[in-house]
Amino acid sequence: MKIVYITNGVSGPGGLERVLSIKASYFADTMEYDIHILTLNSEGADLFYDFSKAISFHTVTAKGNPFSYIRQYRKGIKNMLISLEPDVVCVCDDGLKGLLLPYIIGKPFPMVYERHVSKNIQIKKEASSFLDQLKNKITFKLMDLGAAKYDKFVVLTNGNTKEWHLKNMQVIPNPLSFFPKREDLSTLTNKKVLAVGKQSFQKGYDRLLQSWKLVVDKYPDWALDIYGTKSEKEALPKLAEELGITKSVNFYAPVKNIANKYQEASIYVMSSRYEGFGMVLTEAMAYGVPCVSFDCPHGPADIITTGKNGILVANHDSEALGNALLTLIEDDEKRNAMGATARVDVARYSIKKIAKEWGNLFNQLIVN
Repeated sequence: MKIVYITNGVSGPGGLERVLSIKASYFADTMEYDIHILTLNSEGADLFYDFSKAISFHTVTAKGNPFSYIRQYRKGIKNMLISLEPDVVCVCDDGLKGLLLPYIIGKPFPMVYERHVSKNIQIKKEASSFLDQLKNKITFKLMDLGAAKYDKFVVLTNGNTKEWHLKNMQVIPNPLSFFPKREDLSTLTNKKVLAVGKQSFQKGYDRLLQSWKLVVDKYPDWALDIYGTKSEKEALPKLAEELGITKSVNFYAPVKNIANKYQEASIYVMSSRYEGFGMVLTEAMAYGVPCVSFDCPHGPADIITTGKNGILVANHDSEALGNALLTLIEDDEKRNAMGATARVDVARYSIKKIAKEWGNLFNQLIVN
């Protein structure tokens, strides 16, 4: 089985890169597929995550004005696919050009689109102008047009299916990044709450800091550690200073050994305005860490069952998020019980199970 993945790049510390490193490496090493990853303008870029040495990497160069860019992009991808002759092409580019790829290059081979984010990624701020709304409406129409052209359109959660009106859709979740041994699970005794993800409007850390104000006023000895690419635009340190919580909030750059941070945490918190899945939730749960999250579209509701393995609160309700954190901070027994259940529940996302679903899909496309 020869599979070609097309994506913008795999050198960053994002969730898409992490998922691809896990899946592609498993396909190459365990299932012995011939895996190729085709990126854009990535010549000489270093990899942040570990990929199997059996995987072949290729890059297409596209620069200049929009017309020249698209022409080079189209020619580079077409020539590479003709050269490789894959059984299936998987597109993991969340941009508009990725969705429209079947129109740009045609469909010389079966094509699958993997949607890793919510449609709401187009919305960059709380209040949108008329022009912003019109632009988003047109973009969504183009996205639907491109999505329908693929042989199969894969989303990560049942909630994500509500964003699309397609006949070619299938749900396949992201696999677990790791599943540590029992002796390596978090003890849930450190006074640490963890959040992971780049500083952005999507991740909602501004909302999280408002929630944390409620926590730290009552428990100043607890700390909130946030790991992710920093953004001056988000001005989070300034907001923390204004709220008077600077001493209890730590902002860190991405780290490769993020598993160690889950192991050190007692609670995981997700404040996203929207998600494609929420892999950080499953990673935390694998370490036996209970999660508190906004019930944002989409992902958390598929992963968290309130009162069983974590707590979901209404999206945008920062006070409820803070109170949910307080519930787990104040009740050691509840925190430990939810953490233990989380560890059991998350096993359904094992790479072995998820890879089998993908293998069945690939075989179905080849037969058809």
